[in-house]
Amino acid sequence: MLETYRQTIRYEGVLGLYKGFGTVVMGTIPARAVYLGTLEATKSVVLKVTMKMGVPEATSAGLSNGIAGLVASRLTQTVIVPADVVSQRLMVQDGRGMTHYQNGIHAVREIFHKDGLRGLYRGSGMSILTYGPSSGVWWGSYGMTQRKIWRMLQRDCGHPLCSAGAVEHPHQHLVVTVQAASGLCAGAVSAVVTTPLDVVKTWFQVLENKEGGKPSIAATVRTLMREDGWRGFYRGLIPR
Repeated sequence: MLETYRQTIRYEGVLGLYKGFGTVVMGTIPARAVYLGTLEATKSVVLKVTMKMGVPEATSAGLSNGIAGLVASRLTQTVIVPADVVSQRLMVQDGRGMTHYQNGIHAVREIFHKDGLRGLYRGSGMSILTYGPSSGVWWGSYGMTQRKIWRMLQRDCGHPLCSAGAVEHPHQHLVVTVQAASGLCAGAVSAVVTTPLDVVKTWFQVLENKEGGKPSIAATVRTLMREDGWRGFYRGLIPR
């Protein structure tokens, strides 16, 4: 990872680290609006249903968060995939046998001219398979872990933070700590589960098929296996 930073700065300067930044921002704003709106609405509905069914609180929280994350991610892909494709093309272009894009708008025009609308949604299936489970696993793990931590804190362990009063009326620092710990656990679980899918998706979106013919998921997987073996599917795991 550090070598990638050094090489990028060496050949392209600091601005090279921000290739595709504008496209990412323009795609992220509407995508986040769709994601958060869908997430909260779905979570509320599922939580009510599971609680009425008598599902335990921690399990109910995990299910409602997980399902909501899955649904929200699915809808968000209609917005984020084109921005993802364009930004990644801008990030990896190096002038060696690849189309040179001047900016995001130019990239959209070139991709649409060459491949049509399907070109802007290249890898959308893999995006759904990647981000859907990733979002579901993250929110499910987060909701369940958070409930588990609060339940553990309700037991008097002799520390002021574990007292019943501290849990019933928690200080802001305690709330942030619990949320941070839950997010850390959820992020680790999600990264391990979905990094291989994300690697395949990214390669499929930005690279040409080295075996000839049209690019395919199968060809991308074979290329990864041939060049790096199973370790190749976990490229970028640590930064995530």
